[in-house]
Amino acid sequence: MTAPDPVYLATAVEIVLRAGEIQMTGRESGFRVAKKGAIDLVTEVDLACERMCRAVLAERFPEHDILAEELSAGPHEAARAPYRWVFDPLDGTTNYAHGLPIFCASLALELDGQPIASAIYDPSRRELFTAERGQGSFVNGVPLKASPTQALGDALLVTGFPYDMHVQGPELVELFGLFLHRARAVRRLGSAALDLCYVAAGRFDGFWEEQLNAWDIAAGALIVEEAGGRVTGYDDRPLDLFGGHIVASNGVVHGAMLDLIRESQQP
Repeated sequence: MTAPDPVYLATAVEIVLRAGEIQMTGRESGFRVAKKGAIDLVTEVDLACERMCRAVLAERFPEHDILAEELSAGPHEAARAPYRWVFDPLDGTTNYAHGLPIFCASLALELDGQPIASAIYDPSRRELFTAERGQGSFVNGVPLKASPTQALGDALLVTGFPYDMHVQGPELVELFGLFLHRARAVRRLGSAALDLCYVAAGRFDGFWEEQLNAWDIAAGALIVEEAGGRVTGYDDRPLDLFGGHIVASNGVVHGAMLDLIRESQQP
């Protein structure tokens, strides 16, 4: 396909870098935290980052749509234009609220529902992950390449758990246990966007998670694909950003990961 207009990626980069500045300033000056659910947090920093993003996009691309975590009507809000920006202003809010430096801002631009450009910025490590459809993915300008790991037994995997873990726990713990027994090791960082970036960078060999929203995975999924990895749903179909489940890998261990997920779903 034709390469996206470079102004789109430049805008995405500018927004996530500005969000990173807001996040780091908030860590130094302090911030208020509120609850969206029993354990789901939102900070005034989330809101400040999203308002900044919406202001920039409204000025530059008033005809574009925006789907973002805090101020949209909901995760399944219908697109109103061919171009739509999908923004997570602070992925890893719980980490951020506890002073754990694993968080980021994540922004993707969709065209007719398919991500075509994305940027994710981790201000703690000053790592900027970017991708454009058909143009590769990068961290701080250096090309990314998924790992060459061949076997699940040699793989370092990463996952996450939803905010209603207290309700869904047994099934999720069972699947987690299966991966613990079959993989070399499993980690849980608390930021799906960074999990995906780390798969693209070859730091992890695979990632699975469910009950995620489009803003958690839109940017990272493109970064993985452009690094030579593979991204699907649990059903091995092309990723549906609104499907609620994702498997991302180096491509080589993907089939083994899907087999294990199917095994966990057997009655």
